[in-house]
Amino acid sequence: MSEQTFTESDRTDAVEPDMVDQNRAPKSEAPTSGVQPMNMIQALNSALHVKMAEDPNVLSFGEDAGYFGGVFRVTDQLQQKHGLTRSFDAPISECGIVAAAIGMGSYGLRPVVEIQFADYIYPAYDQIVSEAAKLRYRSGGQFTAPIVVRSPYGGGIFGGQTHSQSPESLFTHIAGLKVVIPSNPYDAKGLLTAAIEDDDPVIFLEPKRLYNGPFDGWHEKPVSPWKTQDLAQVPTGKYIEPIGKARIMREGSDVTILCYGTMVWVSLAGAEHAGVDAEVIDLRTLVPLDIETIEASVKKTGRCVIVHEAPKTSGYGGELSALVQERCFYHLEAPITRVTGWDTPYPHAFEWEYFPGPQRVSDALKSVMSGQNTGAR
Repeated sequence: MSEQTFTESDRTDAVEPDMVDQNRAPKSEAPTSGVQPMNMIQALNSALHVKMAEDPNVLSFGEDAGYFGGVFRVTDQLQQKHGLTRSFDAPISECGIVAAAIGMGSYGLRPVVEIQFADYIYPAYDQIVSEAAKLRYRSGGQFTAPIVVRSPYGGGIFGGQTHSQSPESLFTHIAGLKVVIPSNPYDAKGLLTAAIEDDDPVIFLEPKRLYNGPFDGWHEKPVSPWKTQDLAQVPTGKYIEPIGKARIMREGSDVTILCYGTMVWVSLAGAEHAGVDAEVIDLRTLVPLDIETIEASVKKTGRCVIVHEAPKTSGYGGELSALVQERCFYHLEAPITRVTGWDTPYPHAFEWEYFPGPQRVSDALKSVMSGQNTGAR
């Protein structure tokens, strides 16, 4: 920053000269309509820009989520385009970030907060569970918590024990929360838009291994870019993907695969590797769950494999397994099986042994088709 642009006003207003002072911020404008290839980072960023331009009550904040634009650049240029009071940095206090958002929401704002990694969300757990999830019920509907808690989750990036966790089942267990996990840029933008407009708290987990491409688990191969995928062709304007509706990524007749996040692309690769005619369902929303789509598919195929990255014990796959068994028991031709992470902290030295890859999915599919399934892999 040169001395020529550093004015006396800059010296006294507590705003850094290369930040955007709200008083001089440009008017928020939504992008013109059209379709562009986007990766998931760009799609999420677009959703935030569009909603902040449309609704002055929408704001974004978190650790390094203002001036810097987020460690993964999802909030890039929000401060420059929408002003310092609508996109700003927060102290390193996840509990404080979510608590502030809850208060803002109760006063009519719609905050979207970023928790830098899902591994850091635990200090905020009390505020999410005891305040955000309960506010509508405790106040008899007089107050709500229309907040979105965004956070990158999952492994495959050599993040070790503290940057690779998948804590989704900690939130699916809490009544009053919605839990959303997109697997592609198109859904990411549409679902984030829907989450921002929702009057109840939404935990929005972003599979960081998919930020820059549809990673299928074959880690020895070069990364494939999003631009070659149909689901990376994203409208630049506003659109909504409904919360609570699954997407059938591949139709099939032999076995149903239930998955979400990075495991959607791993499951597609695993089915191809096994040579099995699998129907792959991207849940997209864990709560509320599109149980109708699941039930129809399993009754058609007679078999079910559940894939998720989190540890097996008490993972969301256990709930899915119970629901499928309750609703489809007499249609099942083989036991339900789960392909998951191990019941250990994420090991930095054994990334691909822990990560549920396409080979493990393929083995599970072959086992289910042969009738020799042991229940979990």
